[in-house]
Amino acid sequence: MKRSTPAIGPLFYFGTAIVLGLYFTFAAVQGAFGLFNRVQIEAEITGLQAQRDRLRVELAEVENRTRRLSDDFLDLDLLDERARSVLGLARPDEIIIR
Repeated sequence: MKRSTPAIGPLFYFGTAIVLGLYFTFAAVQGAFGLFNRVQIEAEITGLQAQRDRLRVELAEVENRTRRLSDDFLDLDLLDERARSVLGLARPDEIIIR
């Protein structure tokens, strides 16, 4: 009787293919660029975009105040408000409540 030995080559090939497939599947789900991390990155993007929008509004307000206090366009009411706030100025007939 002839004894047949199992072929090691195909077993090794398919075993390696299965291990690599499992590794790449795990990396696609859990890795640095995987699906779970992508959800976190998208949430962070949404938060940063909201922060960017708030900063744009704040920048527009600062630019408006800067323009209103410039030499070309002087808003006397804003100048009076800033002088009172920064220097603590008040008229003698005013009552200051803080």
